[in-house]
Amino acid sequence: MAEIATLGQIGGVDVRSATLTGPGGFSVVLLTYGARLAQLWVPDWAGLLADIVLGHDTLDDWQTQGGYLGATCGRYSNRIADGRFLLGGQPVQVDQNEGAQHLHGGAQGFDRKIWGIDSHSDSHVTFVTTSPAGEMGYPGTLTAQVTYRVEDAGLGIEMTAQTDAPTVVNLVNHAYFNMAGQGSGDVLAQHLQVTAGFYLPVDDRLIPTGEVLSVTGTAFDFRSPRAIGERMPGPGGFDHNLCLSAPLGADGLRPCLEAVDPASGRRMRMATTEPGVQLYTGAHFDGTPGKAERLDGDFPVEIAPL
Repeated sequence: MAEIATLGQIGGVDVRSATLTGPGGFSVVLLTYGARLAQLWVPDWAGLLADIVLGHDTLDDWQTQGGYLGATCGRYSNRIADGRFLLGGQPVQVDQNEGAQHLHGGAQGFDRKIWGIDSHSDSHVTFVTTSPAGEMGYPGTLTAQVTYRVEDAGLGIEMTAQTDAPTVVNLVNHAYFNMAGQGSGDVLAQHLQVTAGFYLPVDDRLIPTGEVLSVTGTAFDFRSPRAIGERMPGPGGFDHNLCLSAPLGADGLRPCLEAVDPASGRRMRMATTEPGVQLYTGAHFDGTPGKAERLDGDFPVEIAPL
């Protein structure tokens, strides 16, 4: 079975960790706080292990530092302009927690919930939470499940949700990756390839403009492997959705991307059911405490299927 431990409490409720292991030292540490991917240990070409996702050392930092590191975000991830949308022709107003915008489910989104452990085994952990009707302004009671599954030296994440009334839902995992390992510096020399021929431009609120533009001749063209630093589109870096072009395979997944650290040989391939990925290079970090050092802009890369 997964190794379960209690880390402490938030608001009088126990926060637990769950550890899953695979071959060659590959292992995953998960938290019930935010149904969160807290550690992902991967060997390099010489068998040396490094934790390739960003996070914190203490439960207090997980709670107070923000940044959504490794969290399950919802009910609705990314931004909703002015916190308003139409549902069945009727306007719905949700929490405005980033200026006038709604971000990642609101001030008390799924990243702030202590999820329950619904089931676990040697290879999987399933977390569950329920959001009551009206929470953060959303209609309908919604129950969400997130299953993390270790398969050989790989990690699968499956997200599902059920509701008792018409509503919207858009769940995502908000992990930041550094293939050289946390504490190793920035990712600018690491290579990224994304099977995306188009991208979504954004306005100054980081809201998509409605255009869908070709990546040809732009900083967003990662169809061939490129060093991330060669493509940075200015000081703000990336915070854009790339539209995937690969078809769904027989397993229901489409190949999405490959990230490589040439120095260590660590390589991550990703596939998804979703039509796009959000590429974000962490421009908002300004000295946030991490596991081994303080986090600054251009340090990590977040790649989230949306």
